[in-house]
Amino acid sequence: MAPQVHRPDPPYLQVVKHIRGQIESGALRDGDTVPSTRQIAQEWGISLATATKALGTLRSEGLVRGVSGVGTVVTTSERVHSPTARVLSTRRTGRIYPSDEHARIEEAGLVAASDQIADALGITVGASVIRRQRVTYKGEIPVSASISWFDGTLAELAPKLLETSRILEGTFAYIETATGRPMRTVRDQLAADEATSQDASDLNIEVGSPVLRGRNWMYDADGGVIEYGEYVSAARRWKSYDYEIN
Repeated sequence: MAPQVHRPDPPYLQVVKHIRGQIESGALRDGDTVPSTRQIAQEWGISLATATKALGTLRSEGLVRGVSGVGTVVTTSERVHSPTARVLSTRRTGRIYPSDEHARIEEAGLVAASDQIADALGITVGASVIRRQRVTYKGEIPVSASISWFDGTLAELAPKLLETSRILEGTFAYIETATGRPMRTVRDQLAADEATSQDASDLNIEVGSPVLRGRNWMYDADGGVIEYGEYVSAARRWKSYDYEIN
């Protein structure tokens, strides 16, 4: 059935959300072509100007780009999939990563909380915390690395956090099922930085290369920190957020 325009979103934005959803779900992959302005106009029953605006919005978000002689193609390789973005993607599409990306858990186990980690989680310095380190790959190329920390008291309730196997339903869905604590709010911080020796090893780049560094706090309904995380992404990858303002 042909897509239909519905109010109240402007028609161009409905097209954007539809194509964005196809990209996030993996229906459209990196390098795939998206419909032309003429095809969009015909399928959605909108003007060429509105279809052009929709593709322009997708280009500005870094989701697609124009290729001479080919058309408009998907460019998921240029997006940062941070821990927050993965949570939102899971809720919207049921997928943790885009279809052409995957993560490998390099290490998982209990360690003593440093001053920084204790402050971030709101626990005592030296208390046991769960540390999970992962590297995300596009194909076989590393594109980001991250470390997540959890209060060590979760080890008994959510033992999969101590395993290097991926948690297929996603970390937060697993924790919510195990503890009854759903994630309610997120705080993100970002900074441009230079790659450390650890970053260089994880991402196969030179020490001192430009990177995007981030850290985030995931809170439950009572304001308790479920997870504190830090991540780093290679250069030339866009980080995107979608906001709904009421």
